[in-house]
Order: sequence, then C-alpha cells, then structure tokens
Amino acid sequence: MSNALTDQVIALAAVAQAASLVQQVARHGTADEDAVKALLGGILETDPDSTDAVFGGLAQLRPGLSILQAQLTAQGNVKDVEITRYVISLLALERRLAAHPSTLSMLGERIGQVKRQLDMQELMDERTVAGLASIYVELISPLGPRIQVAGNANLLKTTAVQNQLRALLLAGLRAAVLWRQVGGRRLQLLFNRKRIGDTARYLLQSLNQS
Repeated sequence: MSNALTDQVIALAAVAQAASLVQQVARHGTADEDAVKALLGGILETDPDSTDAVFGGLAQLRPGLSILQAQLTAQGNVKDVEITRYVISLLALERRLAAHPSTLSMLGERIGQVKRQLDMQELMDERTVAGLASIYVELISPLGPRIQVAGNANLLKTTAVQNQLRALLLAGLRAAVLWRQVGGRRLQLLFNRKRIGDTARYLLQSLNQS
C-alpha cells in the first residue's frame, strides 16, 4: 500500500470527520469532545512528525475513517449527501485559500497567536474556540461563497454554536490543506474512489487489531 495514498486518506478522513462534526453541532448543539479536540488540535500542529500526528494519532480519526469508507462504498441513498456537500465545499475552500498567499501568511500568524495563548487556556475552552472562530470569520469567510450549514435554526442563532461550527470549518480547511500537501487531488475522488475506500477500511482494521 502506497504511503502517499495512506497519508492522503488520513487527511481526507479528517476532512470527513470535520464535516460530520459540523453536522452534529448544527443539529444538536454538541458533538463527541474527543473527535472535536483532535481536529482543533490539528489546526495548531504545524510541525508534525507524520500525517496522523497532526491529529494526535490515527485512533483519533476513527470516526472520520468510518465516514469516509461509508461515503465511498455505500450505494444510492445510503450515502449522506449533506456530509458529501460539506467535504466538497471544504476542498473548494482550500483552493480559494491557496490562491491568496497573503491570507495564508496572515492565517499562520493568527494560528501562532492562539498557540501562544494555550499556556493560559485549554484547547476546548470557549475563549480558544471563539479565537479560532474569529480567524475563520475574518480571514476565510471573505474568500468567497460561504459554506451553508443546515441544522436546528434556534441552535444556529447562538454564539456558542456559531463559534463551534466556525472552528470546526477551520479545522476541516486545515485538513484539506494537509490533503493537498500530501498529494491529494480532486480527480482522485472521481477515479480512485475504491482505492481510497479500501485504504480507509484497511486503516480501520489496523486500529481494531491494535
């Protein structure tokens, strides 16, 4: 199995995990804390030893790997169209970000500021989440059409939920950037779906056996 393909699947699983968590928060106002923490931590991990280390290890991406496998191997209406839409939107957002080097530079600076503040506050603290959300609003939202999030209308009006969603979208974008960095390309999703799905299944099996 290609190490490059494995890295691409790991990064894509993180995008899928972000999409699923956005869906959960938008519908219910909450999501699995460990899964969220892994992705938010990935935003701040800028010098990892490996692709999975960005998110604290492969086990932290078990939900994303399961979703990725299901989305690529399911038939017809078994697929979650909403999650697919979020994933495609995040990959498109990565392309818009890549076309704005100055925004990329500012993004790195702002992420560095949040990292320095973590000595004083926890990653899942509301202030940290709000800080990540503000980065998304100020730097990413202006890049083009906004990702339309569907869910519980009353929940979507609350500041806490809005901040969680924006922080998770930023995490999904970080994973999309990583996917591109390790060789991921949109055409692979069209022509290599089976290989990607098979690799996701293999990685899940390796987790179950460990």
